[in-house]
Amino acid sequence: MAFVRQGQVLATDCPSRIVLNHVCSRWGVLVLVVLRGGMHRFSEVRRKIGGVSEKMLAQTLQHLEQDGFVSRKSLPVVPPHVQYRLTPMGEEVALQVETLVTWIETNLPRIMQAREASNTLQITPE
Repeated sequence: MAFVRQGQVLATDCPSRIVLNHVCSRWGVLVLVVLRGGMHRFSEVRRKIGGVSEKMLAQTLQHLEQDGFVSRKSLPVVPPHVQYRLTPMGEEVALQVETLVTWIETNLPRIMQAREASNTLQITPE
């Protein structure tokens, strides 16, 4: 694989688009937020997020691990336990994601008002 000095997210063939998709996906954002709280087992991550299937969570964790954001540790016990935590690079990206999440949560009343106004405009006949 070729070394990439810096991404160009607007270029169609840039790998940064794939990484952006992993980080900003429906479950990627939530996994990063959960793991900001420290090491968690798979079942703990799934329980904290709520609504994510085992398959989608496993896929999301695998993508984030491949991108270098999450580390996976298998414990030699029966039944097997796997723990996940953020890598130093994962901490960096999770901090950025958490900033966005905090902004959304803080501004949710304004966002919901805008949505309501938009829905009203679409329904109102001209």
